[in-house]
Amino acid sequence: MRIRMTIVAAVATLACSIGLYPLFAGGRWFWTGVAAVLAAACGGLVSRRLRLPAVLDPLCGLAALLLYLTVAYARGEAWLGVVPSPGSLSHLIDLAGDGWNAANRYAAPVPLVPGIGLLVAAGIGVVAVLVDLLAVRLRRAAPAGLPLLAMYSVPAAVRQDGVGWLAFGIGAIGFLALLMADAREQVGGWGRAVTVHRHGGELPLAGAEPPSGQRVRTDGGRRAASGRRIAVGSVAIAVVLPMAIPGIHPRGVFGMGGGGRGKAGQTVTTPDPLVSLKRELTRLDDSVVLTYHTDDPDGPDYLRLYALDRFDGDRWTYSRLSSSAADRLSGRTLPPPPGLSIAPVHEVTTQVKVSGEVRDMTFLPVPYAPTRVSIKGDWRVHRQSLMIYSLSDSAGGRAYTVKSLRADPTASDLSAAVGYPADVVSHYTAVPKNIPPQVRTLAQNVTAGAATARAQAVKLQRWFTLTGGFTYDLSTPAPQHGNDLVDFLLRSKRGYCEQFAASMALMARIVGIPSRVAMGYTSGTQTQPGTWVVRSRDAHAWPELYFEGSGWVRFEPTPSGAAGQGTAVTPAYSRPAGGGGRQGDDALPTPETSSGPDRSSASPQAAPHRNDTGPQGGLTEEDSGDGGLSAAPWIAGGVLVLLLLAVPMVLRALTRRRRWAVLSAPPRGHGGNPDSLRPGGRGGAPDGALNGVLEGAPDGVLEGGPDGVPDNSGAAHAAWQEMRADALDHGLEWRPSDSPRAAARRLGELLELDAVPAEALGRIARAEELALYALARPADPPERLRADVRTVRAAFAASVGRRARWRARVFPPSAMAQARSALRGTGTRAADLADRLNDLPNRMRRR
Repeated sequence: MRIRMTIVAAVATLACSIGLYPLFAGGRWFWTGVAAVLAAACGGLVSRRLRLPAVLDPLCGLAALLLYLTVAYARGEAWLGVVPSPGSLSHLIDLAGDGWNAANRYAAPVPLVPGIGLLVAAGIGVVAVLVDLLAVRLRRAAPAGLPLLAMYSVPAAVRQDGVGWLAFGIGAIGFLALLMADAREQVGGWGRAVTVHRHGGELPLAGAEPPSGQRVRTDGGRRAASGRRIAVGSVAIAVVLPMAIPGIHPRGVFGMGGGGRGKAGQTVTTPDPLVSLKRELTRLDDSVVLTYHTDDPDGPDYLRLYALDRFDGDRWTYSRLSSSAADRLSGRTLPPPPGLSIAPVHEVTTQVKVSGEVRDMTFLPVPYAPTRVSIKGDWRVHRQSLMIYSLSDSAGGRAYTVKSLRADPTASDLSAAVGYPADVVSHYTAVPKNIPPQVRTLAQNVTAGAATARAQAVKLQRWFTLTGGFTYDLSTPAPQHGNDLVDFLLRSKRGYCEQFAASMALMARIVGIPSRVAMGYTSGTQTQPGTWVVRSRDAHAWPELYFEGSGWVRFEPTPSGAAGQGTAVTPAYSRPAGGGGRQGDDALPTPETSSGPDRSSASPQAAPHRNDTGPQGGLTEEDSGDGGLSAAPWIAGGVLVLLLLAVPMVLRALTRRRRWAVLSAPPRGHGGNPDSLRPGGRGGAPDGALNGVLEGAPDGVLEGGPDGVPDNSGAAHAAWQEMRADALDHGLEWRPSDSPRAAARRLGELLELDAVPAEALGRIARAEELALYALARPADPPERLRADVRTVRAAFAASVGRRARWRARVFPPSAMAQARSALRGTGTRAADLADRLNDLPNRMRRR
């Protein structure tokens, strides 16, 4: 039943499940997992107690897990409150669906509602079943680390901060304990090793008392201590080393150091900024992110974190940011906002206090366009977008002051803007070639009849907010692929700010308007004159369009108010004529005066050609170095997988070549057979094997060959080992207790070999017997034995199915066994070295 290994496997699973803690509010989820792991372990024990086949082991574990889930979550619908029934199964399925919807609706950490609790118990229980099957039933403890590692991937994908080092260390210790327990059981099957310290006399015979002067003791304690030291050292290296290597952990060991204060440039790497947007919008607690005080007489504008300038066909992201010491704020005036030269501006001072509960906010929320930022720490500015970021600090708990220029463009200012700089056109109008033609046609149709870029933008905004039939819906999944965007525009028309902003920015690029997606927070809610509070549900994304003379200008395609983003505000300059704003321009010209969607007839510079060279087309060398989809990582990953799959096959080929290298080596003397080459690998002949050889050997063989016969013992051993490896690779039974002749006879009868392969098999067995027991020198030349091995291998392959033949070629079990033996040998040598080092002080004192 392997009760001890079952317990260790269950404990290892629970230790690794601790890594799920960032996903849940409170600790009740852990006890749900404990019960699920206990149920899975009990199912495995029952299967092994009944001696069921291995394939039924996971079925018993899953059945026990289902019983637990039924009792915990569907007792009322089950037969006798325990036995699953159709009603209880239907209830569990519905509850799992509710849990899935709740997990997508809430932001981590999520509350443990019944549906989510069911998913947690089922997920941890399935992992426990897999670990029990691999480590306990199949005795493959190392592969059991894969399902354990899968539990760490969930919080790493959901939360930006991932899993803490302490939780990882606990899980690593659990996995190492599983490996050590498995190794202890395997080694224990051979008995305990003993060390004999002699001070004179000979070694005692088996079963006799050791003579005086000799001391016999087991050395398992010191080897176990060495193993524990190695395990602790491995865990320490695994935890500390990744945080100490530059680039792997941006803040150094435990958040200390790694500030990037050198003069050389560094690449700014942060998680996808849109990943956390929906989680912020759906947080149940709607916690306070920051408070600020502003002197803006017109009311505050949005607080921007990111400017996403690249669309790769699926998602918006920003180009690679290369940072250097020259980008530090250092109390100096920031670069002027690009393109802002004509529109009226006024200066605004904003004092911001970020909540101490905010974590890993490495970009500062500031009103656009900042001209001066006063904050402690190493903060830097991206000159093109004016994003404020840090390589080592977080904004959580900090207070800072921002001076910014707020542009006040009128509708006339935007309508009069013509022409774009060449670098703006090449960078901010790039559209991937794989954009569906329906989206291109839709953009042209929506903006038809608009004579200016401003009129086109207003039509796009109005279509999203009023005439397009769109609905604001936070339950919509976040877009992951280009097809999601097409579905939003043409079919479902349901989404939240990310879809609205991304779609309008893309359609603006299609009609030739430079655009990007900004992300940050709306102005929030006013609590007293000049003081505002921003909460997590004020997280927002919006498009920014470029107009020469006014620079980057915000538009608002997301519905606002109770039926949309509650604190979103539509700028006055983006409202149609007669909408109550400062208009007085040609926002919506009549068809008679319109020049259509192409503005080339109005001004030679007013209609820059759209860059259709793909997501990186037209970008500078610095911008095109990162982001977007590339085939290179996929090709490299595929090559790596193929190389890993080829390792067993290459190892088998190298082993075969090494064995036959004896043909070119100088002849060796009689015997000389290493223990590892004897049948069964036990270091000696089995009982009765020698008598069988003596009785069944042909006349004249045992008296020794004639003088001058070369010693072909090495070739005989190589042929026998190759034949044994081929038998194992093809899935044939090999009994370590059989003598060479008995093994050859049994294989010949089992496979019903023809005369030629049967004779070849007999010659290999006879040569091995002669070489093994040093009865005479094998007379068969090495070339003959090598040809016999090929003949026997072909017979083995012909006697098994296609699947077994491919396994023998691609994943030969003998190569895997050889790798395990090499690893055990390395461990043994390491333990011997540790013993010598531990005993070194004693030897020094004796001297």
